[in-house]
Amino acid sequence: MSRLADLLSTGPHAIDGGLASELEARGYDLAGSLWSARLLRDDPDAIRAVHQTYFEAGATVGISASYQASRPGFIAAGLSPDEADRLLELSVELVAQARDRARTNGVTHPMLVAASVGPWGATMHDGSEYRGRYGKSHDFLVDFHRERTAVLVAASPDLLAIETIPDLDEALALVDVMVDVDVPAWLSFSCESQSDTCAGQPIEAAAELVASHFDAIGINCTKPEFVSGLITRIRAVAPLLPIVVYPNAGRVWDGDVSVWLGEGTDLLPRAAVADWVTDGATLIGGCCGLGPAAITEIADITKQELL
Repeated sequence: MSRLADLLSTGPHAIDGGLASELEARGYDLAGSLWSARLLRDDPDAIRAVHQTYFEAGATVGISASYQASRPGFIAAGLSPDEADRLLELSVELVAQARDRARTNGVTHPMLVAASVGPWGATMHDGSEYRGRYGKSHDFLVDFHRERTAVLVAASPDLLAIETIPDLDEALALVDVMVDVDVPAWLSFSCESQSDTCAGQPIEAAAELVASHFDAIGINCTKPEFVSGLITRIRAVAPLLPIVVYPNAGRVWDGDVSVWLGEGTDLLPRAAVADWVTDGATLIGGCCGLGPAAITEIADITKQELL
């Protein structure tokens, strides 16, 4: 049994929160096409410190800073292909180092290292990951994800967190990529409502696809109020499929000016998190705008649910 399978079978558990938004809260400027991946080059200690904070807040999975990172993106920023690959590997190593430091500080709960595999749209830095339907061919998407995934897998993560996927077109490309990958993975979708992905496809179709090819289905960077409905719909067609949820703070991303709009929330309602557990969510965390305090709260709720 993989470490991910073991974690899924013993949940509910908390996972980590938003990386980029926490870096911004600490005063780091993430402007530019590389977003948080820029700090892999310029200040990796800052990234490791955020991962460690999340582990010490109760997270059982730390997700790497490779979401928006890619060989083409780093090359466009002036790096060589070898330097680009080294930064992708470093993103995974930083999570492992943070885990080890958390252990030294007395943290004893499980801590898994997840390599983030973000959507192709994230590399565009224009909000494409919240629209999908890029107009790219299946083979293009397969080649893009295969290249980056191979580098991340070489860094020996415990799992792949394939996340914020907006449509089934990209999910199908990732199915082809994972045929040759012997690492457990979840596939997580961004959703526009309590029933559909961001590209307007029913979550039931996504769940049926994931159930045949991945270890768990996720819902992430989605408004919290949509989560319960999405879990219910997933359960209706895939009753045994583990579910991972890590919504954002409820704001809306404006890709034209690269800011989150709306008031949102810094903490998820305790009653809502408890309901998600009851409805069938196994791993629960936060995405953009939800930081360490939110993860501490989620960890407390999941511990109560295990009692």
